[in-house]
Amino acid sequence: MDHWTRGTFTEVIAPERLTIDHHVIDPCGGGPLFSAVTQVTFSDEDGGGTLMEVVQTYSAPGAAQAEQMLKGASEGWRQTLDKLEAEAQRIQGQGGVVRSVVHGAFHLERVYDATADQVYKALSDEAAKSRWFFGPAGWRLIERAMDFRVGGRERVMGDFHGGVTTTFDAIYHDIVPRERIVYTYEMHLDDRKISVSLATLQIKPDGRRRTRLMVDEQGAFLDGYDDVGSRERGTGDLLDKLGASLTS
Repeated sequence: MDHWTRGTFTEVIAPERLTIDHHVIDPCGGGPLFSAVTQVTFSDEDGGGTLMEVVQTYSAPGAAQAEQMLKGASEGWRQTLDKLEAEAQRIQGQGGVVRSVVHGAFHLERVYDATADQVYKALSDEAAKSRWFFGPAGWRLIERAMDFRVGGRERVMGDFHGGVTTTFDAIYHDIVPRERIVYTYEMHLDDRKISVSLATLQIKPDGRRRTRLMVDEQGAFLDGYDDVGSRERGTGDLLDKLGASLTS
């Protein structure tokens, strides 16, 4: 037999608690079968994820139908929560992250009061690059390694006061000394891969002792952790640091 249920949200405290007042009515005219106050609480788990707890309090006139329904309430809630978990996983994807890919590209140029040899050294020599290729204020270096050759890798890892760890992992694909560098790189936040990018750097003399550096990047930004605008701003900041390192 079908029964009508009507509920009213009596408390909403986002994102901590919901309280719902339910009434189940016999559609055959037998009056109310039972009432239930349902309280749902949400809390963060230490290892990640969300703990959801459901407590339901019943008030029944004593009808046999109501007693049978209440006996099956625990199993009904178990099935409902299993369906909710499956739907959350479907929406969020494996690992509890909303899966998405956004593509973007940008072009930046800087003109430095330095020779092409000096700019190339700042890009290709590990000691020279370490003077400008690092994170923003509050970032602390953990690891740096650079094998500058076609097929070689570069890795720079750091964190923010013991919090989130950032990792830059690059592979060099094309090197023309003092003219061009092409590499791909991945960015990670902790163990989450947030982007995969192709970077092309071109070095052009611009006057007697001036050099133009042109940077083109195409990126796939993953799962909403970063975007082309913030990457362009970050890259611009690094290029300004590079310029400062050439004059200090």
